[in-house]
Amino acid sequence: MLRFNNLPKIRNIFSPALRTYKTSGIPELTEVRHNIKRGNYAELNGKDVSFFESLIGPTNLLQEGADDLQGYNVDFLRSVRGRSKLVLKPGTTQEISEILRYCNDRKLAVCPQGGNTGLVGGSVPVCDEIVLSLARLNKILSIDDITGITACESGVILENLDAKTREAGFVVPLDLGAKSSCHIGGNISTNAGGLRVIRYGNLHGSVLGVEAVLANGQVLDLMSDFKKDNTGYHLKHLFIGSEGTLGVVTKLAILCPAVSDSVNVAFLALNSFEAVMQTLKNAKRHLGEILSSCELIDAPSLAASMENNKLQSPIVGYPFYMLIETSGSNAEHDMEKLNNFIQLVMDRGDVVDGTYTSEPSKMQEIWKLREFISTALTKDGYCFKYDISLPLRSFYEIVKVVDKRVGHLAKRVTGYGHLGDLNLHLNVSCEEYSPELYKLLEPFVYEYTAQLKGSISAEHGIGFLKTKYLKHSKSSEAISMMREMKQLLDPNGILNPYKVLY
Repeated sequence: MLRFNNLPKIRNIFSPALRTYKTSGIPELTEVRHNIKRGNYAELNGKDVSFFESLIGPTNLLQEGADDLQGYNVDFLRSVRGRSKLVLKPGTTQEISEILRYCNDRKLAVCPQGGNTGLVGGSVPVCDEIVLSLARLNKILSIDDITGITACESGVILENLDAKTREAGFVVPLDLGAKSSCHIGGNISTNAGGLRVIRYGNLHGSVLGVEAVLANGQVLDLMSDFKKDNTGYHLKHLFIGSEGTLGVVTKLAILCPAVSDSVNVAFLALNSFEAVMQTLKNAKRHLGEILSSCELIDAPSLAASMENNKLQSPIVGYPFYMLIETSGSNAEHDMEKLNNFIQLVMDRGDVVDGTYTSEPSKMQEIWKLREFISTALTKDGYCFKYDISLPLRSFYEIVKVVDKRVGHLAKRVTGYGHLGDLNLHLNVSCEEYSPELYKLLEPFVYEYTAQLKGSISAEHGIGFLKTKYLKHSKSSEAISMMREMKQLLDPNGILNPYKVLY
């Protein structure tokens, strides 16, 4: 690993692996905290449970009283909690079809759930919906060793899918901090963005087709092996990002690019956000086709990652940091471009310190500083998280405004995220959930974002927690059309109720 600031030198500066993340404390019921009135759905009874047992077997469902039922009712952030009495774990598309057909006829509400790593309360029940776990749909169906087109079921864990495609010489065009537990189907259903949108684009471009089950049990086969398939309406896009409210994604086909032979990571220190903007501009211009990620980390975010995750950073003491990754096919060519870029931004005075490496283990340690910020901030006690898109010139402004607004009520106010695609993760941590702090943050954060012509959700969706703020990013006409789509595909409203359009 090369450190540059005066004389380059080799340093081995990292601590042992990150400790396992654990959470404690059970949040108040969502119905109570948010004053939610239960929809006009049927109540689960013994006959219903008997039907589901006959369909998927008694070992593939959890009922009230099961030790691990609570894990399906509480979200990753411990911010929302439902009271579902039944979790179903079907193993095939046909079983899901039968379950939904039955629930639709009975008007039993259903909450589809993947890895339950979402940040907006979209994957857990709000009231007593039946949880439909996709965990058993975990087969990788095919990987084409020439085209890279990969077909799989929706319950495949992202990290496992990536490992298998890499064995064939390809890489999944999506990488998330939660990759060890999130499901690819959940990624599709929320249109997850991740760390390399700047290189590969979002999932609307990478996903070639899906199989989805509608509320009435109808299986819609929209699978495709073609990037170009211009035959009528592109219905697959209805399910990418619809958060399980229009149908349950059960299979998908995704185009995976070739693994890069040459990967480098640079970790840079900067003294101002103006310098950050200029460095991004020069990274896009001078790294061009090999630029695969461009991340921003502010000082409070790095401090949280180091303190709460017991990590070390090669550089400290600056207000801003950038993590820049390059991926290409020619190591000599890529390193020459990276060296020229670093020389340029240092000569300009935009970058004042930094380090870079092509060693896999050291790249992984640098990436930990960025990827584990989210969990580090939750270890402060409780964390309000906002996933927004903002114009570049206003990208960091909201962090300073919010910091001044909340004052001593917050332990940390931080801003980090995907600078290359203008996605900021605004975080406000505190010792425990505070209604006073909540009222200072919402709806202020969303109103301020709207004033800047930004988006209230960049990559995590609307879920339950952002439903009343959708109006800040969508016109009334657009929302009305979304309601019409929901009514057409799910007239009884059984699929993930209280989410997105509630």
